[in-house]
Amino acid sequence: MSSGRVSRHARTRMIAAVATVCALSASPLAPQSVAADTSPYSETYRPQFHFTPEKNWMNDPNGLVYYKGEYHLFYQYNPNGDSWGDMSWGHAVSKDLVHWKELPLALSHDDEEMVFSGSAVVDRNNTTGFGTRKNPPMVAIYTSFDNGTGIQAQSLAYSTDRGRTWTKYQGNPVLDIGSKEFRDPKVQWYEPTKSWLMTVSLSTEHKVRFYSSKNLKDWDPLSEFGPAGATGGVWECPDLFPLAVDGDRKKIKWVLVVNINPGGIAGGSAAQYFIGDFDGTKFTTEDKGTYTPPTGTVMQDFEDTGFGAWTATGTAFGDGPAAGAVAGQGTVGGFDGKGLANSFHGGDAATGVLTSPEFTVGSRYLNFKVGGGRHPHESGTVLEQGDPPAGTVLADFEGGGYGDWTTTGDAFGSAPAPGTLPDQQEVSGFLGSGLVNSYLRGDSTTGTLTSPEFTIDKAYVNFLVGGGNHPSGSAGATAVELLVDGRVVRSATGKDSEALNWASWDVEDLTGKKARIRIVDDNTGGWGHLNVDHVMLSDTKARPVSQETSVNLIVDGQVVRSATGSNSETLDWASFDMRPYAGKKARIQIVDRNTAGWGHILADRFTAADAPAKSVVQRADWADYGKDYYAAVSWEDAPDGKRYMVGWMNNWDYSGAIPTAPWRGAQSAPREMALRTVDGRVRLTSRPVDSLESLREKRPARASGVTVRSTTQPLIGPAAKGKALDIEATFSLGDAERFGLKVRAGAGGEETVIGYDATAQELYVDRTRSGAVDFNSTFPGVQTAPLKAENGKVKLRILVDWSSVEVFGGSGEAVITDQIFPDPDSQGVQVFAENGSVKLDQARVWHLDSAHD
Repeated sequence: MSSGRVSRHARTRMIAAVATVCALSASPLAPQSVAADTSPYSETYRPQFHFTPEKNWMNDPNGLVYYKGEYHLFYQYNPNGDSWGDMSWGHAVSKDLVHWKELPLALSHDDEEMVFSGSAVVDRNNTTGFGTRKNPPMVAIYTSFDNGTGIQAQSLAYSTDRGRTWTKYQGNPVLDIGSKEFRDPKVQWYEPTKSWLMTVSLSTEHKVRFYSSKNLKDWDPLSEFGPAGATGGVWECPDLFPLAVDGDRKKIKWVLVVNINPGGIAGGSAAQYFIGDFDGTKFTTEDKGTYTPPTGTVMQDFEDTGFGAWTATGTAFGDGPAAGAVAGQGTVGGFDGKGLANSFHGGDAATGVLTSPEFTVGSRYLNFKVGGGRHPHESGTVLEQGDPPAGTVLADFEGGGYGDWTTTGDAFGSAPAPGTLPDQQEVSGFLGSGLVNSYLRGDSTTGTLTSPEFTIDKAYVNFLVGGGNHPSGSAGATAVELLVDGRVVRSATGKDSEALNWASWDVEDLTGKKARIRIVDDNTGGWGHLNVDHVMLSDTKARPVSQETSVNLIVDGQVVRSATGSNSETLDWASFDMRPYAGKKARIQIVDRNTAGWGHILADRFTAADAPAKSVVQRADWADYGKDYYAAVSWEDAPDGKRYMVGWMNNWDYSGAIPTAPWRGAQSAPREMALRTVDGRVRLTSRPVDSLESLREKRPARASGVTVRSTTQPLIGPAAKGKALDIEATFSLGDAERFGLKVRAGAGGEETVIGYDATAQELYVDRTRSGAVDFNSTFPGVQTAPLKAENGKVKLRILVDWSSVEVFGGSGEAVITDQIFPDPDSQGVQVFAENGSVKLDQARVWHLDSAHD
């Protein structure tokens, strides 16, 4: 279930060796629910045509099935709050996939289990005996998470009243292999063998396993698929279904959707897919052949005995290129020739920088291979820790106890720790002789440490933090939280490292408010602890020390492009877009400033080229290239053989920090899926369901034959403004490098840019200025999807809601789904072109009515 993730946020991050940037929540206070005398579902960021529960936390869609005129949407739901926990199945129904009615809780957690993700079927032949032939049961097949052991097994529940009430099967679980990473069964009737087919994930093995059953109770293994494609995170929520290619029912291919987190195309969570054949037992994917990167001019291949004109500082890179692995390192692969830059000399504890000579940017792209640790460059970091900024120290943890701070549980003991605790890796980066360290008696202990109330009278809260990466709001959090009026309004977590580093919250908007700091350790798995020191109020933001393992492009003394490894000793291709820096002087720096796990970087084959090289992740196939489309699964038994799919419109990188209330989590617009031949290759495509057009106001605003040259201008005028829009636009390529539309544009430069890069042949969404973006460091950014113009034209379909955009490019082969949190007054729609002209052949903009009653 993408997330019963006790395991996903705890074990997964350890097993996948993920080390992400410190997740900081620095958004304004989440909007509160509206007053009772105003209409419901009208809160600031409440989606108007995407399903959201009235209140509380929601993630994965579950149990998608059509029965007796109703589409059933079950979903992972916390009935007791707006953060992940107490996983149960919420329930909603719709007759058209647009207008939804929320029903009472379907399957509830209890003292013994949480109800993780799964699917539902109509047992028309009553193979289970749960109903009758005349009144066949609806059967849910879900992953039962054992609260005591952490075991994930597959269980059943059934309903004989159209899903309104449910009974858990007394013989549960029906499939138990004793695993803590075995989840998310998708079950369907397979007619050729007249049996049930289960597709289920072996999450950390990056495998999907297929089972067969005659009665949904007794299951026999058939085969396994994987690892394949992107494997940078756990595999979850698989789905398998047949589709006709180009509408030809005589040419059927099978699609296997495998959701992955982290390691998605845009970072964090995503839905990848494979196309192939299924023979009733085994799924076989099509061979995509070997990859050949673009040719170009090699700037450095590390084939000589020394670094040549490149200069090294520190000890991490040794005296010259490595011939592969160095002492104490695992097998290194994926580099070209016989040498590479390898900063593992002296192990992860060594640091250093390898810098190229200055060069003039003359190529469009810089391609190179990179491996090693995933520790991205962070702007604003310094190379060495200096004195803390001036301010008011709330706690330095130097005394013999915690003073007025209060503890619960047993993780924090009765006093600060003097440093490293027994059996713990070396703790560093704290000040003085004491710190908060919840590793007391290991990761198995839990608890909280809460400050007395204080008044926020300065612009920043600064503190040092290290330990586990388990964000606030996730399962098993290890987090520092700022509480105002009892609500978490800011949060931070560690980076799976014992090294503490500065974190800062901008709290200027909270000046005068009463607040508390709460340090939470609710995790008993790997990295299930937190290190904290020197909590202070200041008018100056503390600057963290660099802990990166990265390849950086330096222009005018600033890092303008950066890439990091993926916690792997296998190098893979990466690429920098050099076009904005044409003619400028630049340097390449390979930086290792990290002394913890995966604290090294590998690099090779720097090549100036006219086209970008693509990594394994970029060469994988994705159902959506945005940041916010995950746990995507499809409805069974939809009318006319249609295949409709929906995904959770969120990302585990920041899902617990998005600024919404009293609900948290939304589903994407349901999409009709198809297989089409695009540019000579069969691709999975999607388009919004037709019934969404029922929300369109009758007359669209129109524009046609508009030439835009190196400018931004209103698309049509006031008639095109809005917070909920359906836009269709067709452009004819000119000589503009980039062009497209800007939506939710407003004062102060607020905008969400939906563009096309003609040189890179990519669709993109830029949400860096889309409104509230600073609640998590991974939220702002640009998402891209490969898209070739067809007959010199680029077609876009854009759905704009109060807190999201969904962009469908071409025939639906390039889709980008992103949440946005703009000011309600930002409603402008603009057309733009950069460095040349483009012709807008036609645009139609419909205002969409609310789907809420």
